[in-house]
This record gives sequence, structure tokens and C-alpha cells, in this order.
Amino acid sequence: SYLEAGKQVFTLFKDRGWEAIIADDLISNVFFFISLVIGGLCGAFGMIFVDSNPEWFVNSPAGANDQATCFMLGFIVGLVLTSILMSTIASAVNTVIVCFAEGPAEFEANHPELSRKMRETWISFYPDCGV
Repeated sequence: SYLEAGKQVFTLFKDRGWEAIIADDLISNVFFFISLVIGGLCGAFGMIFVDSNPEWFVNSPAGANDQATCFMLGFIVGLVLTSILMSTIASAVNTVIVCFAEGPAEFEANHPELSRKMRETWISFYPDCGV
């Protein structure tokens, strides 16, 4: 089951001394920041759209702030779409880390150069992790 697999992965990380990896979940913070930036860019494009096509907004209610409305719409659309994409990439990163923790010998046998690079990088960030 999903819960049992999650417990096994956590036990695997704990047995190898990799609790710091769980605590240093930096990739999700980076992807969230990227999503915010892209949402802001999409909002800015919404504001540019209002300025370049004012005739599209002549029938908007009096007192409506068309630029703010288009910014928020663009921001939300950009944030949601980027978050979906970034969550897919974050899942792939987590999968690689779990596979590396679960079967380092198989990784070494099938991809020796990539395994060497990953071990070197891993040791430089987590020298006491037991890789």
C-alpha cells in the first residue's frame, strides 16, 4: 500500500542517516519561488494586454480596475500551471533520490559515470550521510 511504502522509504532514509535530506527539502522551495516569479510575469503580461487593447475593456463596470483584474487573472493562471509542472518535476527528483537510496548497487552497475557524479555531489553536501 501507499502508506506502507512511505513508511519503508522513511525507515530506509533513517537507517542510512539521511534525515537531513528530508529536513532540507529545498527543491520544493525553489520550485515554489519559480512558480511565483512566472505567475508575476503572467500577471505583468495581463497588464500589458490591458494597455495594448483598451477597446476590449470599454464595457467594463465603472470604477473597475482593469489592470488589477488582468494582473490577478494572469498571476493565478501562471501560478497554477507552473505549480502543476513543477510538482511533476519535484516528484521526479524525489523518485531519483529514493531509487538512489534503495538501490545504489544497481545504479552503479547500470550507470557508473552518473553514479560516481551523484555520490561525489552527495558527499560534498552531506559528508556524514554514509554514502
